[in-house]
Amino acid sequence: MLDSQFDIAIVGAGMAGLSCAQMLHQAGYKVVLIDKSRGLGGRIATRRLQGTHADHGVCYLKPKSSKFQSLLNQLVDRKILRVWTETIHELKEGKIQPSQKQAACYAAMNGISAIAKFLSIGLTLRLNHRVERIEEQNGWKLYCESGEVISANAVIVAIPAPQAAMLCGSWIEELKSIDYSPCISAIAVYPMERQAEVERLDWKAIVCLEDSDLGWIGIDSTKQLNPVQPAIVIQSNARFATQYLEDSDLQQVGEHLLKRAAEVAEPWFNCPEVLQVHRWRYAFPINPISEKYFVADTSNPMICTGDWGDGNRVENAFHAGIATATYLNQQLNDRTLPTAFWMQI
Repeated sequence: MLDSQFDIAIVGAGMAGLSCAQMLHQAGYKVVLIDKSRGLGGRIATRRLQGTHADHGVCYLKPKSSKFQSLLNQLVDRKILRVWTETIHELKEGKIQPSQKQAACYAAMNGISAIAKFLSIGLTLRLNHRVERIEEQNGWKLYCESGEVISANAVIVAIPAPQAAMLCGSWIEELKSIDYSPCISAIAVYPMERQAEVERLDWKAIVCLEDSDLGWIGIDSTKQLNPVQPAIVIQSNARFATQYLEDSDLQQVGEHLLKRAAEVAEPWFNCPEVLQVHRWRYAFPINPISEKYFVADTSNPMICTGDWGDGNRVENAFHAGIATATYLNQQLNDRTLPTAFWMQI
């Protein structure tokens, strides 16, 4: 049984975990970032299929704070992000119309998961590692499904609250009060011949505010610099996802979403070459709270954080990760933290 020793172990490689890990790493702590998935980013996810790709989790980024804007500026400079559009359309009363609110919406040309890869540079990673239990033993022991036991002086859990509650609910009861709504994403790819029809459209994405099934329709391939074939992402609303989340034929659920999108937008949406479907069990916190993190009453530091802190956006997870790193550093050696860690990557 392999046993590895670190100053800090962080469970969850979404935006909160990545920003927290990078900040502490740059301060000189020996940090390990652990995630059960093969890839990084959580809902900052990109699906590769048939020579193209599509973002089937987070669709775009629209900064509100100067600090998050600074991160996006750095990603633009690195040619990871660009302004995709300033207008997200809305489906209201059966009509597609531009939103009255205009703002820069950023997207990644090669897929939004590139943001997570950028934020992971220099970090020690344990991907495809599911943490089965955490025990307090002269610090912390994290027992992984792979057989590895990771030892750390402090632990941060940065995964959806229901999952975090299974690992540390006996130490942090507040996690049990945070509920999530699910989402189902359908990713469709079309023949190259459809590209001309995409270029004739006067919209790139639609928020479906009142539809019975749909939450989002996005022509994801328009994020690319030189798209050769259309790739479209359809996301359900919470009501639809709750109804069909455990359906045994998820492909049929995706076909239903695609058919509905064809009815409200373009009929040819219903004729893809490839259709893949993904279910997000913990897509959006239903009852976000003001706290960016919870601290356990334990002998050794244990903190839980995530996108449930002060909202449900990627930006909220980013700020939660920074706040958690700042707090933990104060409890440990109180080293000098970078004020803008992303500028040092």
